[in-house]
Amino acid sequence: MDGVGVEVSKRPHAVCLPFPAQGHISPMMKLAKLLHHRGFHITFVNSEDNHKRILKSRGPSPLHVSQDFSFEAIPDGLPPTDANATQDIPSLCDSTSKTCLGPFRNLLANLSLHKALPTVTCIVSNGVMSFAMKADEDLGIPVALFWTASSCGFMGYTQYRQLIDKGLTPLRGEASLTNGYLDTTIDWIPGMKDSSERSPKLYAEDMMLSFAMEEVERASTVIVNTYDTLEYKVLEALSSMFPPICTIGPNHLLVNKIVPQNAISSSIGSSLWKEEPECLQWLDSKEPESVDYVNFGSITVMTPQQLVEPDLVKGDAAILPSEFAQETKQRGLLVSWAPQEEVLNHPSIGGFLTHGGWNSTIESLSAGVPMVIWPFFADRQTNCWFSCTQWGVGLEIDSNVKRSEVEKLVRELMSGEKGKEMRKNAMEWKRKAEEATGPRGSSLLNVEKLVKDVLLQPLKP
Repeated sequence: MDGVGVEVSKRPHAVCLPFPAQGHISPMMKLAKLLHHRGFHITFVNSEDNHKRILKSRGPSPLHVSQDFSFEAIPDGLPPTDANATQDIPSLCDSTSKTCLGPFRNLLANLSLHKALPTVTCIVSNGVMSFAMKADEDLGIPVALFWTASSCGFMGYTQYRQLIDKGLTPLRGEASLTNGYLDTTIDWIPGMKDSSERSPKLYAEDMMLSFAMEEVERASTVIVNTYDTLEYKVLEALSSMFPPICTIGPNHLLVNKIVPQNAISSSIGSSLWKEEPECLQWLDSKEPESVDYVNFGSITVMTPQQLVEPDLVKGDAAILPSEFAQETKQRGLLVSWAPQEEVLNHPSIGGFLTHGGWNSTIESLSAGVPMVIWPFFADRQTNCWFSCTQWGVGLEIDSNVKRSEVEKLVRELMSGEKGKEMRKNAMEWKRKAEEATGPRGSSLLNVEKLVKDVLLQPLKP
């Protein structure tokens, strides 16, 4: 419907506030497009730094295509930077939680005074931007928190208080970890008891531990970009802890299915980097399931020593050895930023070497593509464990990676018997993702429920 025929004054107005990192902005943009299609005026709020980056990567036109889908920016509290990279995540978490409430409140006040805009009727904030719940105190409007992690990752965060109480965290020294996991059996997590052999890795930093724990404990209405059949055990447990839990994923599939290609919002982009769609033409020249796609996400966290194993670099330029380019020029293609959804759905893609972030994981599942996973931090280890042991679609790279191991796992993924079984499982999860986002699918019905039962509720007295 894309808002056609709805009077401006009667249109509901959702303010969408993502955490200022690409992995959070992209799924929030998808949700914003779903709400816009449902008749909402959208105000999408980026950090000032990321607002500049989008203008640089996509030009001004993607931010000015519609009067009922507008963009605003607030400071993230960190010093301005011209670097074309995500700022340090712990610093962003600390800064946004301490400095963004005032600017966000001012923005809401200015929006309420703007006579050409409908009244703000709800806020959809990233789960780790829960200060938005305080910002609506004067307006008395509904606030929903969109957790862009997996449900199993979110459940892991809910256990931080118990881990602290039991003295298992904060971690002290490398002896506390084995291959990126706690070297301790944890068998009490609801919906995740099968994971007791190796407990998901948790933040070692006191600040990040406290930050994640406090954000989870403030959660009210929780939106998750997943689908019921994928994480039903965890979702069942979460539903008794945080009612309501609203699963709306894979939300990129929902957008593709219900938002028309000629809709105004379909041309609005959110990439902080300039995409290189030419790689799709290169893929057209390759045989079906013959290409391994490699992408470690938008945050570089590896060491220079891991560069040749392969690597992305923290603190240095991500420069691959010259012999790498020479050796792979006839059979590989290196691009700075690929349109990942289109790449994963290309018939020539046979596998995905990934960091295991949730966007990459659910996009790979939705495309029926199995994975080799090299997890680093946050919920990545949890996503990896579920991908490998519960969903049967992944192989894990040891944290002390060697190129021989990477080669072995990639060969198994692309042509081994285990790889064939993983591809079969991935195609089944793709089928279930299609069902969840179909005409009577759980995720589509949950979007309607979110709108009617939460976002369109009357103002509080």
